[in-house]
Amino acid sequence: MKKQFPKLRTDEAAESFVDEADLTQYDLSGMKPVSFEFQPKDKSITMRLPETLFEAIKEEAKRSRFIRQTLENALHLGK
Repeated sequence: MKKQFPKLRTDEAAESFVDEADLTQYDLSGMKPVSFEFQPKDKSITMRLPETLFEAIKEEAKRSRFIRQTLENALHLGK
């Protein structure tokens, strides 16, 4: 049985763990890909949408950075 992945509360703890641990001993099946945003967000847009679409987008956005990710993917900028 594989080990549980520890909770790493600081960048230093994470760096130390990755440097020293044999990751093949850990269950990483629950891991999810993460992307980091480094560019400043200094512009905004306004759109008029039907309320049903707006509400659906709001619900999806609670779970992810849905709108920005969708725009980046459509323009092939997120890769």
